[in-house]
Amino acid sequence: MGANGDHPAIELRQLHKAFGHQTVLNGVDLTVRSRETVAVLGKSGAGKSVLLKLIIGLQKPDSGTIQIHGQPTTDLDGEQLDAIRMKVGYLFQEGALYDSLTIEENVAFPLRHHQDKLSDADVRGKARELLAVVGMEDAAAKRPAEISGGMKKRVGLARALALDPDILLFDEPTAGLDPITAAEIEQLMLKLKKERAMASVLVTHDVHGARTVADRAALINNGAIVAEGTFEELAKSADPFVSQFLGKDR
Repeated sequence: MGANGDHPAIELRQLHKAFGHQTVLNGVDLTVRSRETVAVLGKSGAGKSVLLKLIIGLQKPDSGTIQIHGQPTTDLDGEQLDAIRMKVGYLFQEGALYDSLTIEENVAFPLRHHQDKLSDADVRGKARELLAVVGMEDAAAKRPAEISGGMKKRVGLARALALDPDILLFDEPTAGLDPITAAEIEQLMLKLKKERAMASVLVTHDVHGARTVADRAALINNGAIVAEGTFEELAKSADPFVSQFLGKDR
């Protein structure tokens, strides 16, 4: 039993979320175990990114429960929620880097805001170490406008690791990347999974990438998870949506 007991890393029960008259999530149930990577697959607009925002508390569900390491989070105040977020890293789809800051300053940003006991030298040293982990140490002095899309994803991942999270959330980490760069990002995700033993949720419509990095997959359609399991298990599904999405009919 670890520090978080026997609780799953993430547990979602009957999550509902609508924006006006548009229902996005309609009773989502999902469990992510410690050290496990789960891919949430679905068409564009299926609510995958909304699901991540609910987990991290950027949005609130209309109903349902979210637990992080056994602790319910939906009714926490800002300070309590911030304590939970400290252990959850988030790689935004577009990287979400600050244009006015250098690459090193972007990675150092959460350290300066949440670890004020660190000296400036320690913060800079940690930022450089994280950039080395993702292969971006040579770009430390550059600004986001001076690097490619794939590089921005790497820097965003370094920043997501800054506070040593035990959960990582990936929002379309390979979207918009060429196949070679996408494969490099996938290998980096596998390396981090092995070295840091984190739980991860990967939302994507990239079936090949999900097969590469995930232990299990959950397919979301019409606001609910319609199938869940290993890719070998899903390949046996008789559900037409599952068959079509995974490409069995192609």
